[in-house]
Amino acid sequence: MTEPTRHRFAADISDLELADYQRAVRLVLRHPLITATWPDERALPRVRRFAATLRRDLSEAFGYRLELHGATARLVRAKDRLDPTQPALSRTGRAFDRQRYAYLALCLAVLGRAGIQITLSELADSVAADANRITGLGLDPDHGADRRAFVDAVGWLEERGVLRLADGSSAAWASDPGAGEALYDVARDVVLALFRPTRVLQHVESVTALLDRTMASSGNAERRQAAQVARRAVVEGPVVYLTDVEPAVANHLRGAALAADLVRLTGLRLERRAEGVLLVDTTGFTVERFPGTGSVAQAAVLLAVEMADRALDPDGRRVRRLAPPDPHARQRALVDQLDAGLPTATQVLLDDAVSLPPTGDDPVDATGEGRLPLITDSFLRDAVGEILRRYGSAFGAQWHADPERLRTEAVALLERFAAVIRVPGGVLVQPLVGRYRHTVAAVRQRAATETLF
Repeated sequence: MTEPTRHRFAADISDLELADYQRAVRLVLRHPLITATWPDERALPRVRRFAATLRRDLSEAFGYRLELHGATARLVRAKDRLDPTQPALSRTGRAFDRQRYAYLALCLAVLGRAGIQITLSELADSVAADANRITGLGLDPDHGADRRAFVDAVGWLEERGVLRLADGSSAAWASDPGAGEALYDVARDVVLALFRPTRVLQHVESVTALLDRTMASSGNAERRQAAQVARRAVVEGPVVYLTDVEPAVANHLRGAALAADLVRLTGLRLERRAEGVLLVDTTGFTVERFPGTGSVAQAAVLLAVEMADRALDPDGRRVRRLAPPDPHARQRALVDQLDAGLPTATQVLLDDAVSLPPTGDDPVDATGEGRLPLITDSFLRDAVGEILRRYGSAFGAQWHADPERLRTEAVALLERFAAVIRVPGGVLVQPLVGRYRHTVAAVRQRAATETLF
């Protein structure tokens, strides 16, 4: 008899249960907070079924901590970098701005002090009392913009089961705070699980203090740590370029063990190219997928095709190439943007911030190796115009009336998936775009509607 294969992860999971276990891993990675109702009623039992193995594997593979208390499962993640591509969203798909994030944080603070029930007007009054003490924030429920931002924050909590409507109507209060009212049950176990900062916030003078910066003390520990960073990078981002990570992490990304580990854990296939790696999402693992459905996603794919042809210059046209912005510089710019929101009057009790690595010398040599093709905004505008002309029936009238909006949203989608880097005057084309060079699109008839692909 042949000896059974020994796996580093999911070692105690049978082949019959492996697909269910992988579904539970993907579920926890996609939804770090799981409650009795979020993301659905079946999620929490799936996680509880494999709780012991999930705790062990998620800790060893990623350095994450899975906590289960009451009707809540919470994945406490270690973060290596700031990611601007995954904002909190309202029920209508609006990305949260500073005001909404502030109201969300204040709602959690109020609910942490509240009892088992609270009315919407009481919550609004308590949040307003705190918000009005913060320079530049404030909350006036009678002001439409403030009320909409507050309702978005409350709706985010409702969706996740933090607040459960017991009586009344939140929509009635949102329409007229003086006439409408809503009574909520407060899920205190979810409140406690949701807000889990890794540092005492009064001790933080920069958002970098919230990143995982623990330093290994031995060779084996350093290798284990680098392997965890590599696995985290793959499951948390659409694509990982080797030039964007430390050499030790890049070595793990190139190795066969990483692919085998992630396939075993998630059931997703790893695609490796010379420039980097990505997980191929065939199961709906990510919230947003590319290529995807909808006019913006379809325009983005078609733009990627046009950019790939342009960058590879099949007709001998000269395409300017530029060094990409240093990834550390991009992170520092994001850090500065977030730190600008820190209250200037807050007294820092302990300097707990950690500096990002300094920018090194330009890694691009005189031969131009490592430089990326520049695609100008004018080329993109012309390309979008040609796309609308060629596939006109697949795009609605609103896009034909506003092609600039279509270009802007399609480029933003490509940027979220690390396919391009926006720079003044255009975009730099990342290697991921090359995957779509030979994509062929056609208009397909579907009853009364027409879509691409």
